[in-house]
Amino acid sequence: MNQQDALFEYLLRLGDNALILGHRLSEWCGHSPALEEDLALSNVALDLIGQTQLWLNLAGEVEGKGRDADKLAYLRDGRDFRNVLLVEQPNGDFAVTMARQFYFDAWHYLLLRELAGSRDPRIAEIAAKGLKEVTYHLERSRDWVLRLGDGTEESHRRMQTAIEDLWMYTGELFESDEIDQAMAGEGLGPDLATLQEPWLGLVRATAEEATLSLPQPGWAQKGGKRGIHSEHLGYILADLQFLQRAYPNATW
Repeated sequence: MNQQDALFEYLLRLGDNALILGHRLSEWCGHSPALEEDLALSNVALDLIGQTQLWLNLAGEVEGKGRDADKLAYLRDGRDFRNVLLVEQPNGDFAVTMARQFYFDAWHYLLLRELAGSRDPRIAEIAAKGLKEVTYHLERSRDWVLRLGDGTEESHRRMQTAIEDLWMYTGELFESDEIDQAMAGEGLGPDLATLQEPWLGLVRATAEEATLSLPQPGWAQKGGKRGIHSEHLGYILADLQFLQRAYPNATW
């Protein structure tokens, strides 16, 4: 794989993670447990979709085939998506949504912090902008893990279950393949393995404060970065892509 193709794939991963998680969070609109959370989750979703547009527009520019963010979001099949499996998992109850968000936010924050120092000024600029938003995302999701974990007996039970059930999807966040290695070698992105210890440190400290028990690191579900997804992505895309699939090239 040449440098241009590797960079295109790398940018797809960044954009697809934000797109799919943003779409998942948007499903809470009108269904959140409190009005404030309805607005907050929608705002986080909007932040992520905004980041999606920046990453996928840059990916289309690098690819050089005339595809912009809209075409990449709406006109690719499931096997062409490169998001990690964690972000496509169902919302479940509020504890599941917050546990998923916290796991991702902690990693996303560390990743963007490194990408802000990328040798590619376009990547650095997008990452620096996103880092401001994700700093808030992490603060917010961590607070909910603490509130639910160290709350009532019921909220603790639900958060403990969510932390355990989603743990198997976190290993993929630090999986490094030839694309990640190529980007690290060129100074465009970080070595993902270097993010794991600070991520574990933050997650462990949060779990301890929230009176939660973390599973032991071990076997991990992987495949999303290579286009091998769970059944859930198909349902997401059926909803996300319906308009453009049903009415190609539709405009307002």
